Amino acid sequence: MRSLHLARSSLACLLACTSAFAAGPLVMEGEVPTEGGFFDVPFEVPPGTVELEVRHDDLASENILDWGLEDPDGFRGYGGGNEEPALVGEKAASRSYLAGPLTPGTWKVTVGKAKIGKTPARYRIEVHLRTKATLTPQPERQPYQPADALSSQPRWYAGDFHVHSRESGDAKAPLDEIATYARGHGLDFVVLTEHNTTSTLDFLVDAQSRHPGLLLVPGIEYTTYSGHANAIGATGYVPPRVNEGITLKEAVDAFRRQGALFSINHPVYDVGDLCIGCAWQLVVPPGGVDAIEVANGGWEKMGRFFSEGAMGYWDWLVSQGHHTAALGGSDDHRAGVDLNFTQSAIGNPTTLVYARELSVAALLEGIRDGRTVVKLQGPDDPMVELTSNVVPTGDTVLAQNTRLSARVTGARGHQVRFVHNGVRLPPVEVTAEDFVVEQDVTAPEHGEDRFRVEVWMNGHPRTVTSHLWVARTADMRGIPGPVPQVTEPRACGCGSAPGWSAGMLALAVLALGRKRRATR
Repeated sequence: MRSLHLARSSLACLLACTSAFAAGPLVMEGEVPTEGGFFDVPFEVPPGTVELEVRHDDLASENILDWGLEDPDGFRGYGGGNEEPALVGEKAASRSYLAGPLTPGTWKVTVGKAKIGKTPARYRIEVHLRTKATLTPQPERQPYQPADALSSQPRWYAGDFHVHSRESGDAKAPLDEIATYARGHGLDFVVLTEHNTTSTLDFLVDAQSRHPGLLLVPGIEYTTYSGHANAIGATGYVPPRVNEGITLKEAVDAFRRQGALFSINHPVYDVGDLCIGCAWQLVVPPGGVDAIEVANGGWEKMGRFFSEGAMGYWDWLVSQGHHTAALGGSDDHRAGVDLNFTQSAIGNPTTLVYARELSVAALLEGIRDGRTVVKLQGPDDPMVELTSNVVPTGDTVLAQNTRLSARVTGARGHQVRFVHNGVRLPPVEVTAEDFVVEQDVTAPEHGEDRFRVEVWMNGHPRTVTSHLWVARTADMRGIPGPVPQVTEPRACGCGSAPGWSAGMLALAVLALGRKRRATR
């Protein structure tokens, strides 16, 4: 009798649970905690669930909450400011999220407090659990494997280090449109940098098979509320909760363990709520960062406002002994179409990397060695190559004396100059299509010196190399020599653009709303 009673009880429980399972959504409402920048809202997923849908609302136009999802094993997606629901199934998922089995147990909606303008702030979440899939399967999702080298030739390869596809919540472009546009404008590679999600990885193998002439490089835009950075080559999620459970050094180390490089984005892009967290406010950790975006957007668009400020921040950073390469990225969200007067298309700016072949590993190696050149507007800007008569070890010439050469092409009628430890040396007029200027250098007795080359057009830099460092011995690497002190610039690169009034600047900044949803 006891066994029969237990069986009846178990059956009654199963029927009740099944009834509740199918009855309706889980509804969770509450006040946003006042402490910290993030909080989690847990919910239970029962066995037999094959798909779930999370609907979310921050309930006030003055507030912006960012939304993500974790299962019992970890990351399942990050939609950020996506306003549409998040759907996750076994064989498909909505953009920004990962498909796969739905492990029973405690899941979490992860919530970031991007902006709280009205208090007390509230939220509402509905979770719909399904035993039958509604999403069409996505057979194009495949485990990511780096593509074989698209070219075995050692040379300069042109690309864009900051491109968003539709897997970023604030972007629209499919991968095919990105690849077609980039290749059509002479690029060899693009880096896909989605906001805090790895969902693009599932589609890269399929897309790469249709675009053999353009290398699709994985990446993540590590988007925090105190600064953005690209993790170039990243294939794994790292929580963006800097100083709330993870330090910046731990985040950088986590990306580097994946083989990725960490590059600060738009460091002086201080435009308040129009681009939340865009200006770099974090302390660079010991060990530094691998690269920095000295140009975000083409010079003729927003670059004229911010690129020189970003280069000033770069100079300050390297003056601390960090060997940090220069990169540029368009921050394109639309595959080059339907752009307004502030938005830059893929390839504007263009970054050249000297690599032994066109592969992800070789491009990362080239950046580590400082073999980069940034054309601040785009592919048609002048080119400059900085070399030494003593072969460098990585990005450092180990010699007491050396001769540096800058070979400039496509800059006749403009100027070229060396920059020594952040100090711009007198310009030299470029008088030929293929022009060389040289600089004899003696390494300091203690520490290291650094040199880069800039091509100037119309009174402003237009093409910039990374640095070659000069030291007598390897143990002097990373030790600043006796150079002028460089002060840390404040986080604003605006106000120096020629021909732009304050009103025009204000309109330009207002148009930056495409970078981050500021209102409903």
